[in-house]
Amino acid sequence: MARCIVCLTFDFDAISGWIARGMTSPGPISRGEFGPHVGVPRILDLLRRYEIVSSWYIPGHTLETYPDQCRSVADAGHEVGHHGWTHRPPASLTHEEEEEELIRANEAIHRLTGRLARGYRSPSWDLSAHSVELLLKHGFLYDSSMMADDYLPYRVREGDIITLEQPAVFGRSTRLIEMPISWTLDDYPHFEFIRTPTWILPGNMNANSVLGNWVDDFLYLKANLDWGVLTYTFHPFVIGRGHRMVALEKLIRTLKENGAVFMTVEDAAAEYEKRAPAPAPAAV
Repeated sequence: MARCIVCLTFDFDAISGWIARGMTSPGPISRGEFGPHVGVPRILDLLRRYEIVSSWYIPGHTLETYPDQCRSVADAGHEVGHHGWTHRPPASLTHEEEEEELIRANEAIHRLTGRLARGYRSPSWDLSAHSVELLLKHGFLYDSSMMADDYLPYRVREGDIITLEQPAVFGRSTRLIEMPISWTLDDYPHFEFIRTPTWILPGNMNANSVLGNWVDDFLYLKANLDWGVLTYTFHPFVIGRGHRMVALEKLIRTLKENGAVFMTVEDAAAEYEKRAPAPAPAAV
């Protein structure tokens, strides 16, 4: 029988994502506030009723701005993963700025949970040339920011050389585990409407239509692989709206009926590690 693991993950950005984009007027800030004040309690209640553990990636800005809501996540037994400090994409930071954010947010996670984060998810899913090096240096087990597979974790490479005029030169495999994600399995691009002077994200899609895609991705995993992990990404201020909460509950019920095994991303990464241990370092 196939072992089909599902990881429900929540990027608890709150207002940090809007601030990182320079959108600090009352309108966008109020959109971010919906997450901690409305979305988080609804989500935690739903997960409690279905006895599901999940993974929450929380920026340091959120951890210190909304400590009570973050405490409620940790107290409910959910994994707290690293999601930067300011929600600025690492690719926009210098090496020093990226490491400072990594350390500062991990200290906040340690104060909340009593341990450093084992998992990292890049804000905006945009790693820098230095991210893998820093994640390895600071002892992370896994990253969940890339998309080279849909159901199977894999080892992250370091040192790729990617240029337009020459064939790609791929770097060495590292011990860092990638727990892949996809924009298709993220609520944000489907549902959020954003208008700026230069671009529009239309969003506002029918939740049941999106739900159909999310269910079918799981059914494909169940029908075609003996073992795999499917990771969904939600945001409390997005999925927490009433009709989307209805869709999320339908998703959970359908997955349960089809034999899904729910676990945190950290636990799923640990299971992959047992199935495919990293090669021992070469002798010098």
